[in-house]
Amino acid sequence: MKGFIAVILVLLTLPAFADTLRLGSKYIWNENLTDFGGFSGIDVNDDGIGFITISDRGRIVRGQFLRADGKIIGIKHSGVEQLKGTAAEPLSTDDSDSEGLALDGKGGFYVSFEINHRVWHYPNSPDQAVSLPPSPDFAQLSRNSSLESLAIDANGTLYTLPERSGEWDRPFPVFRYQNGVWDRSLSIPRRGRYLAVGADFGPDGKFYLLERDFLWYRGFTNRIRRFDLTSAGFTNEVTLLTTEFGEHDNLEGLAVWQDQGGIIHLTMISDDNMFLLQDTEIVEYLLEPAQK
Repeated sequence: MKGFIAVILVLLTLPAFADTLRLGSKYIWNENLTDFGGFSGIDVNDDGIGFITISDRGRIVRGQFLRADGKIIGIKHSGVEQLKGTAAEPLSTDDSDSEGLALDGKGGFYVSFEINHRVWHYPNSPDQAVSLPPSPDFAQLSRNSSLESLAIDANGTLYTLPERSGEWDRPFPVFRYQNGVWDRSLSIPRRGRYLAVGADFGPDGKFYLLERDFLWYRGFTNRIRRFDLTSAGFTNEVTLLTTEFGEHDNLEGLAVWQDQGGIIHLTMISDDNMFLLQDTEIVEYLLEPAQK
């Protein structure tokens, strides 16, 4: 009897359920526009309506979600715009591989690039960039697997990490930019075959990481892990979502926001690789907190 009572007391101290995600929206976005598609980053306004998305060909689209009962049922947009360089010049093919996106909170945005490894700031418009000083460690990154994810915290500090870590058991290095300087004291453990493709800080201050794996005969699978960022680094790792192969398309961009009812939304966009057999898919999951 004493053992039974002890077990009951332990169970009473634990949450009844873990935090879970449920699918809120799944919308296929088609537009008859030149250079439409290939989206690899997204950010969503606090109202859950306005958004901006970026492609891996140096293009951005600003728009608004049309919603019914909270679900995405359509999109209004202002057309495709082209990112320019630091001298307002058109970007070359190698320079236009934009992957990560983070709003600066002042009307501008930051972009991370994957081939020529760098982060640029667009404070006013996509017509002219301001280059952030590169980290010396960027030179060691793979040419087409580098700064895929970009996130900004409530203090304006930037965090970026490469798509690949280089080894199955090697953590993903996380580069942090604050006070004009990069450091790479942080890392995130790698779990299995998944690659890091998108990241964002949520309104809860936690760090959300979107990851992807692919098998040619099964399709894409995605995973979302969540972390606390403390003085000890990324801690309290929780896997919130692991999708089945083929359940969604090639989800690469992640935006985390909170509605007026306090529900956290994880909005994702897929990179269709400009391939006819793939879709630009907007997927939104709603985070339901654990019941006590």
